[in-house]
Amino acid sequence: MGVTLEKVAKNFGGVRVIEDVSMDIPTGSFAVFVGPSGCGKSTLLRMIAGLEDTSDGVIRIDDRDVTQVEPADRGVAMVFQSYALYPHLTVFENMAFSLRLARTKKAKVTEMVTEAARILQLTDHLGKKPSELSGGQRQRVAIGRAIVRQPKVFLFDEPLSNLDAELRVAMRLELTRLHRQIGATMIYVTHDQVEAMTLADKIFVLKDGVVQQAGAPLTLYDDPDNRFVAGFIGSPAMTFVAAEVLGHDAGLLELRTIGAEAHVFRAAVNGPVPPGTKVEIGVRPEHWQIAEGGMPVRVEVSEELGDVSYLYTRLADETEIVVERLGSRDRLDGQIVGLGADPTDVLVFDMKGQRLR
Repeated sequence: MGVTLEKVAKNFGGVRVIEDVSMDIPTGSFAVFVGPSGCGKSTLLRMIAGLEDTSDGVIRIDDRDVTQVEPADRGVAMVFQSYALYPHLTVFENMAFSLRLARTKKAKVTEMVTEAARILQLTDHLGKKPSELSGGQRQRVAIGRAIVRQPKVFLFDEPLSNLDAELRVAMRLELTRLHRQIGATMIYVTHDQVEAMTLADKIFVLKDGVVQQAGAPLTLYDDPDNRFVAGFIGSPAMTFVAAEVLGHDAGLLELRTIGAEAHVFRAAVNGPVPPGTKVEIGVRPEHWQIAEGGMPVRVEVSEELGDVSYLYTRLADETEIVVERLGSRDRLDGQIVGLGADPTDVLVFDMKGQRLR
């Protein structure tokens, strides 16, 4: 079932932490709220769940206004960062707990728990206690406890944060498979943009309680609306260099970087920008090219990872630029190299952080 927010806001005392958020999450989609700590993403999720009241606006689930509806009656199930399992109960009993509270018939309980265990590959662990399970298995039990309730919408609040790096990767794959298998609407909160990129059909990037941009993962990566989204989405992050506009030439915007390494770049920007305008250019690590006569930078560290390497370089003004190289294994530590970029890969932002197109 789909979820719609219409100008939803939240105040804590005199502080507005969610600012007129509107969004449409289609039925069966996997939406991710991503942003830095304190941006309001978990508060927004809790408002959808009914665990936080809204100060303004309307929340609809399956076209039903649930803004004032109790959490238990909204048709949602929430999976938290902590597993919150009952340590004295078995996996089966943990997953069956809400069904027994609802006085579901015993045969139906067994059927629903068994099916959820099959989906989550927990069949062989139903008789175990949580202490006998790995972190990933415990998180799957927490997800199974949500599945058996057959909710309209699944809500995940940073569920993988307590897992180590290897388990996080494995659980991301399992969540993707789970979504494809059951086809339910899922909303997921994380501060990890890699999780957002790998899980989402649609990402909502938040900052200071405001949605900065929403769209498919690669749309946000390739075509960010502002400097914040451009710098937040992508790992390693996009780097930015101060520049000023020289003018237009052959349909391209001509810019010169500001500083000792003044160098001319061209960018595919259509709109007229007056000469002398101060801007920032942004280029992703994989789009920098080592080129003779390019913008000079000093290579401080070469990070060799086999099929890919990263050069961590600096301009004279200490601006750090990360350069990704495929297939190259020559170490350039301490050397001065020139950097260039294709005009279609150079993004331009005004001094308020908005993208110039």
